[in-house]
Amino acid sequence: MNISVVLATYNEEKNIERCLKSVEELADEIVIVDGSSTDKTVEIAKKFNAKVHVTDNPPNFHINKQKAIDHAKSEWILQMDADEVVSPELAKEIEQVIKNPTAEGYWMPRKNYFLNKFLMKGGQYPDYTVRLYRRGKGRLPQKDVHEQAIIEGKVDYLKSPLLHYPYRDFSHYYMKWKRYNELFAKQIKQELDNKNFFGKCIITVGYLFLKPTHWFLTTYIRHKGFYDLWPGFVFSLFSALRFPASYLIMLKDNK
Repeated sequence: MNISVVLATYNEEKNIERCLKSVEELADEIVIVDGSSTDKTVEIAKKFNAKVHVTDNPPNFHINKQKAIDHAKSEWILQMDADEVVSPELAKEIEQVIKNPTAEGYWMPRKNYFLNKFLMKGGQYPDYTVRLYRRGKGRLPQKDVHEQAIIEGKVDYLKSPLLHYPYRDFSHYYMKWKRYNELFAKQIKQELDNKNFFGKCIITVGYLFLKPTHWFLTTYIRHKGFYDLWPGFVFSLFSALRFPASYLIMLKDNK
């Protein structure tokens, strides 16, 4: 077998079919670790002959992603999320590159769909992510919700896009935004641990004022997020607000 497509899922019945259709001709096997979904995710996945392993649903879903990677048997791993789609151009490029590989892993550009359009500015494209790597050469640290796989060896670049549909609408985006902020708050708490009063003051000012201001100006002005019109503004604004929002969650949780 040449390619194992691996995923971690939890209640992804609205996304999983579209995802698996995009790789059914590419994959030699599909491996899914499901966090005990209560919807039809597992039922739909089995229609694609996926090997489904049901377990618990940890807050950091990269734990289950790594479990899926560990179950894979093919020479190459294609790591995906249920809300992603392999474009036809990317599928052809992957087939070609594994026949004559130049590296142990590959970055691929990702297009992110937000408020009815793909964001092309604001640092959102190309949103490079490491998703294709030789089995045994890539591993997830399982510490951060936005982490990349660590590759042992050379890493090269693909040209064709991975399509990402993370949000059905703004309310879905806001729900995910709050969930990520709760995880981010725990990282801030760890950052503050063992800091003296002066160090804590610097971190506080950073999260409440400096980081959000810098992030918004960088994404919306420097990286021209304004070209994406209203979706670009909303995305830059809420991306910046995650810093003070997460800090305030940390304060609330540690009263």
